[in-house]
Amino acid sequence: MDSKGGFYPFKLMVITIFILLSLVVVPAGAADSATQVIENLHAELLAVMKQAKELGYEGRYQRLDPIVTSSYDLPFIAKFVMGRHWKTLNGEQKSEFVETFTKLSIATYAANFSGYSRERFKTMSNEQLRKGRVLVKSVLVRSSGGEVTLDYVLHQRENRWRIINAIAEGVSDLSLKRADYSSYLKKKGCDALLKKLNEKIQNYAK
Repeated sequence: MDSKGGFYPFKLMVITIFILLSLVVVPAGAADSATQVIENLHAELLAVMKQAKELGYEGRYQRLDPIVTSSYDLPFIAKFVMGRHWKTLNGEQKSEFVETFTKLSIATYAANFSGYSRERFKTMSNEQLRKGRVLVKSVLVRSSGGEVTLDYVLHQRENRWRIINAIAEGVSDLSLKRADYSSYLKKKGCDALLKKLNEKIQNYAK
């Protein structure tokens, strides 16, 4: 049938839809690959927790630096939490913010995972989300038997799965930081925010 009969336009539409869908569908096994990122992170966290006292804060920071920076897409997160304010920064300010945010992220882990009381991590499930993202659900099981839910949203960057959001007990770290930083930026500006973040890093090291 020729184009007047409607076959070719319909066929073209079907092909176009197929191509568009193929760009966002997560490949088979991708959820498992994303899960491995989380399990590697948890394994290193446990190892550091077990040696926390011997390592001290600085030792924990050095040990956690590689796993945190390779597991998280920190440049993406840093840009997201700045919201519309990101466009107002110059290149130097953007680089400084990403660097400071990265240091703070590592410092937060080093400060909070400072001991071991027979905790363990357990992966519960994974599922594919929109935009080619994956949600990995896990729990931190305390020695008392209590559980803390830890969910992670990951996307692919440079053919590697990276965390872009951590959700503890249903609370999105990404949303919290964006709201907190946005409020602070409106009141005091970027330089003041950077100073505040650096003070947090210094306080963690004490």
